[in-house]
Amino acid sequence: MKITLSGEGELRVVRFDGSIDTATASDVEAALMQVLSDGATKVVLNFEKLVYINSAGLRVIMVVAKELKHVDGALRLCSVNAMVQEVLDFTKFSNFLHIAPSESDALSGL
Repeated sequence: MKITLSGEGELRVVRFDGSIDTATASDVEAALMQVLSDGATKVVLNFEKLVYINSAGLRVIMVVAKELKHVDGALRLCSVNAMVQEVLDFTKFSNFLHIAPSESDALSGL
């Protein structure tokens, strides 16, 4: 799993390359918690190169979403491929997460 961060201040974009699963979820959670600790309140998770996510990865997204809600922040997902979208739909995560077709769309909504 490769995690790339960009942005500054309250806005951060986090890009993933690989899978968020049991083996990588703790590293992903640590990276995202650091982003929040650094003051980010508007976070875009770019899933363009994310190939797989399981329940451990979904738990991390839920933790981040809850943390951002406590500070009146915003979480956006973008560039989600069909397989990951199917997981989000099946688990009903797509009902409460904002999912944008592209990173620019996600950023414009913040």
